[in-house]
Formats: sequence, structure tokens, C-alpha cells
Amino acid sequence: MNARFSLNNQDSGQHQRRLTVPLAAVASHCSQRDMKDAQCFHPETIFSSASIQREISSQARLEKDNYLRQVALEKAQQGEYSKTIELLTQLIERNAGNANDYNNRGLAYFQSGQLDLAIADYNQAIQLNPHLAGAYNNRANYYASQGFLEEAIEDYDKTIDLNPVHIRAWINQGITFRDMGEYEQAIDNFDFALRLGWLEGHVYAERGRTYHLLGDWNCAIADYHRSLEHLSQSKASNASAAARLRQQVENWLNELLSPFQS
Repeated sequence: MNARFSLNNQDSGQHQRRLTVPLAAVASHCSQRDMKDAQCFHPETIFSSASIQREISSQARLEKDNYLRQVALEKAQQGEYSKTIELLTQLIERNAGNANDYNNRGLAYFQSGQLDLAIADYNQAIQLNPHLAGAYNNRANYYASQGFLEEAIEDYDKTIDLNPVHIRAWINQGITFRDMGEYEQAIDNFDFALRLGWLEGHVYAERGRTYHLLGDWNCAIADYHRSLEHLSQSKASNASAAARLRQQVENWLNELLSPFQS
């Protein structure tokens, strides 16, 4: 899933730009050759007919699950969240203990505005797998969207503890610190995120906005220009999200420069 961006210049809506952990289809561990091998007689090993059938059934089930996850991912990318939720619900009914499926469905619920269902799925994902970093990031985004900023900070911390290079959590936590008026802490987050070498256009945009609100206009202008430069080079797959963020950065830049242009 891509992050949702706001064109509102007011920072009361900052949570709308927080980055979610994208849905990911799990790649199959079974190739077609593996399937054929499972169905072939190997002289060196004698299998019972029942054991062969169980293995084939297990592999077929895995391939079916991976197919459903891939289709769910495609539907989510197309913004068809109802269909995404339907497919993920099928997966959960087939594999009730899969934390990733709950996390992904929670994200689909969140993006479709069904927040109560989203938080329920995030909590279930974390209960099933307390080490699933993406679920904490996504739950933190829920908390931030509801104004529970301290709770959001704690979940971003947990995400980073589990995965120190989770750039989305570093960015999202930086935005949350800024919402709390902790500008220096926010800048520290964005500085570290830049060292990770990914999503630079987004990081520069958010650090620029932080400098802007802090009153350091020279640094803000420099970061806004850096952000626009990186966003103009975004890949086609990210073009839509980059365009929305680029518009937001241009609005911020115009807001900052307009007193000098009159």
C-alpha cells in the first residue's frame, strides 16, 4: 500500500502522510519442478501412496495461498480494498494462525476507513507474532490517526527495536514527534532516515516541513528543493504517490515564500 497524502497545509492532518507497510505477496517456496519431483517415483526412496498424496496436497495448498496473496496485493494497489479484504479473509479462514494475513487485512481495513476492524486485526497479528515489525508500524499509524501520539511513539519504538533499518517507522515517528512539538527529536529521526538511503524525497519533505515550523527557513527551502528533485526522479510504479507529495511540498514552499513575493 502506498501512504496516504494530504494536500492540507495544516499539520493537524500530518498522520495522513505516514507510511504504511505495503502488502506483500509471499513468494512460493515450491517450483513447478518441485511439484513434478514430488509426483515422481525415486528409486532411492520409497514413499507410501498416502504420504505422497499428503505432500502434493500440502504443496497445492501453499500455491493456492500464494496465488490469493498475489491477487490481494494487486487489488490493494488498484485501490479495490473490499476485494482485498475478501481475499485476505479467505486466507485467514484457511490459515488462522498467519500473522501477516491479519496485518495485511488490517491495512486494507485502515485504508478503507474501517478503523475499528483495522486495530482488531493489528492486535491479532501482534498476538500471533510479537516480532512482526510491520504490524507495530501499522498499529502506530492507527494510534496517530486517532491522536494517541504517546502510544504511537511506543509502537514506532517497538518497530525500530525489531528492525533498526525500518525507514517507514523512522519517518513516521519523526512526523509524530513534530506533531508533539518535539522538533529537534523529529529532525534527528529524519537525519537517520536519510542515512538509510531510501525514500529520500519523502524524508527531505518532512524534514523541510519541520525546519519550516521551527523557523529555520533557509534549511526548509533547501530541503524542499531537495525533495522536489528526488520526487521528480521517482519510478513509474511510485509516480502517483510522488505526484501527491510533490504537490504538498510545492504548497509548503509557496506558503514559505509568499510573504517575500508580494
